[in-house]
Amino acid sequence: MADDARTISVKSQVSAEEWKVRVELAALYRLVALYGWDDMIFTHISARVPGPEHHFLINPYGYFFNEITASSLVKVDLEGNIVEPTEHYINPAGFTIHSAIHAAREDAKFVLHVHTDAGIAVAATKEGLLPISQHALAVLPNLAYHDYEGIALDLDERERLVRDLGDKTAMLLWNHGTLAVGETASACWLNIFFLERACQIQVLASAQGREHLRMAPDEAIQTVKEQQAATRGIGAMLAWPGCLRKLDRESPGYDT
Repeated sequence: MADDARTISVKSQVSAEEWKVRVELAALYRLVALYGWDDMIFTHISARVPGPEHHFLINPYGYFFNEITASSLVKVDLEGNIVEPTEHYINPAGFTIHSAIHAAREDAKFVLHVHTDAGIAVAATKEGLLPISQHALAVLPNLAYHDYEGIALDLDERERLVRDLGDKTAMLLWNHGTLAVGETASACWLNIFFLERACQIQVLASAQGREHLRMAPDEAIQTVKEQQAATRGIGAMLAWPGCLRKLDRESPGYDT
């Protein structure tokens, strides 16, 4: 790339554990860009840095997601202080959302938020996500909702965001977009992937007229819920290596 967010690698300056998280987080940014789910510079993905400090990594504000590298990520604390030398700064709305979740959820080591056409379209409907596809049924047991309060610049919103998310792993932000969390990068990616696919399918199906939508039977909804609980994590574990191979072919350089 001619205009990398950072050209000097920080690999030798951080622990092996932190470098692994940096590479995985950069991979998430590149995957979002590759799937066309980015919104120029205006959404954000974060990852908790291993260790007791509760620091997390987030994108340098102003760079497109296909430019993000492991070395360019910015490390901040839960008060919003940048804790390592960098010429970059971060999106204030991104800090509000991600600091809230990282502070409240030890298991949410990765947090991913996007503004896709399909995600916003479903978040703009009264019903939210409907049980009309297998993708939706996989998401619904772990889906939360959060009211729109404007651009997330008010730190007081953090309490309500955390309350609404609860112990769920995916969220529709009404009139705003989608969000997913995960214990691992792979789990976070699969959570947003299924939520976004479910939203895309719902938008396409709704184009035929809402009166034609067929809801899945209650028995099937319960069956998928049980199946998801029994196989939690397996799909993400199997899919993630292929995602990285895809990046190596189509968007190399994220791991620098």
